[in-house]
Amino acid sequence: MRRLITPLAALLLLGAGCAPTRTGTLGPAPAGSSPTGASPTGTTPGTPAPGTSPGGRTPSPSADPTGPATAGTPTPDGTITVELWFTRDGGLVATRRTRAATLATSRLALTELAAGPSRAETATGMGTLVPPGTQVSRIVGGVATLVAPTGFATGDAATARLRRAQVVWTLTQFPSVRRVAFAGDDGAPTGRDDYADLLPPIVVTAPAVGDRITSPVTVTGTAEVFEATVSVRVLDAAGREIGTAFTVAACGSGCRGGYRVNVGYRRATAGPGTVEVYEVSARDGSRINVVAVPVVMAASG
Repeated sequence: MRRLITPLAALLLLGAGCAPTRTGTLGPAPAGSSPTGASPTGTTPGTPAPGTSPGGRTPSPSADPTGPATAGTPTPDGTITVELWFTRDGGLVATRRTRAATLATSRLALTELAAGPSRAETATGMGTLVPPGTQVSRIVGGVATLVAPTGFATGDAATARLRRAQVVWTLTQFPSVRRVAFAGDDGAPTGRDDYADLLPPIVVTAPAVGDRITSPVTVTGTAEVFEATVSVRVLDAAGREIGTAFTVAACGSGCRGGYRVNVGYRRATAGPGTVEVYEVSARDGSRINVVAVPVVMAASG
């Protein structure tokens, strides 16, 4: 019996080791993180949240609750929400658009990407390098082939790469797209992991700039920070701190992990405010890698 079991176990291990890799998302961890910063049930700080790999990446787009899971899926009110990746400070930054539902989701996403950030988003430093006319000609086997307009490759190498990263990160939110090929380019199709170095230490996927929020507000994103600790505070229009919280990302120093935390705040009247996500410096305790998201806040008792 022992002689039969050993070969069987070896075959199972070999099959697991040869499983094909997939370009995952670096979206937020699945729901389940404690609003007080505790780790998800059944995990310890620094270990991946349920549904994520050791690198903090979800194994498939459907595991991302604020991005690919809903990308291309019309809501009951006849709208669809798409994730857009704009530029800021030479890297990538996430936002989203809710528009009338359509079957041409990739076309919608690229059109919005080319249209650029809103006035409020521009005020935070967001921009776009993608020109109008950028289209997908086909999607086969998880690879979307992009037909770029004349001038798509203009600029220096860093600019051209950032432009491609915008397209790749935006299109790969959809379950049918894992990689993007650029027509006329002899290079291999690329996926999100090929441009992961363009992400800042902290990415905020929710709330988005201009969102109307209520207390508690759910803050999600990814981070690669010291000891995986992500801090959040809510500020009123005068910059006064009216709510704070922290959490531990699924992975931290040396790897990127998803985070999710609920932050309560107290405010007597509705009005503008800011959700600020940051890392506490291990050197002097200051706030570093700050991401400020201007929002409209509902009153809270």
